[in-house]
Parts: sequence; C-alpha cells; structure tokens
Amino acid sequence: MRKVGTIRTTANASLPHHSHNPPRSSTFGSCILSVKSKMALNKLFLLSSALRSAVSLTLRRNIGISAVLFNRAKELDPIQKLFLDKIKDYNAKSKISGGIVEGGASYQKNVSEEVTKLQRLYGGGDLAKFPDFKFPEPKLEEVAK
Repeated sequence: MRKVGTIRTTANASLPHHSHNPPRSSTFGSCILSVKSKMALNKLFLLSSALRSAVSLTLRRNIGISAVLFNRAKELDPIQKLFLDKIKDYNAKSKISGGIVEGGASYQKNVSEEVTKLQRLYGGGDLAKFPDFKFPEPKLEEVAK
C-alpha cells in the first residue's frame, strides 16, 4: 500500500502541471475560439431543434381545443347547424310532452305489454326501482375428522 501511494505521488510530481488557461499563440487562440464558436452554434441549433419539437408536440396535443375554438369563431356549416337545431327542437318538445315525442297510443300500448311480460317473467315488482338483494348468512357445520 505504501509503495502504491509513493508511486502515485512521484508519478504526479513528474507530470507537468497544466493550468486551465494554457498559453495561447495567435493561431492556437483563433483555433480555440473557432472550436468554441462552433460548439456554441451546435448547442444553439440543438436548443432550437428541441424548442421546435416541443412547440410542435404542444400544438399537436391541443389541436382538439384549437378546432373547437376555431369553429366557435366562424359560422357552423349548414349540416351541423341543421343537426343542432333538430336536437334543440326535440329537447323542447320532450320537455313539453313529459316523455317520448310523438309516441302516441300505439307506443304506450307496446310499452305496457312489455312491462307486463317482464313482470310475469321476473316475479312482478316495481320495474322502475332497483331491486333489494338479501343474502342470508350461510350455516357452517363443523366436520369431524
């Protein structure tokens, strides 16, 4: 162990000490500046590319919101407008009639027949109410070995 430590110190002592700022000649300094400027430009291009991809990703994710905002800003196309008008008209009529619009007597007759079939099949009761389930506790018996 001791020899390794001394070898390291002698090896380190024999190496010339380099500072962080080596002496520059005019050509050497311009070469270093050229390399540094190229590295800076490369980093700037990488940052620009990363920024471009982030903006692109954000725009792609928010395209649905953009489309909705764009549609609200302009007039709806005629088919969408007709569809929305029909839905609003049906909603108003169903509130007035209190149920199915233009159902008539034949519709009510079919509904009552289906309800009686279901009551007969499933043992009666109120079909508009969720059933109450009751599960009795099982009886456990001890088995002799």
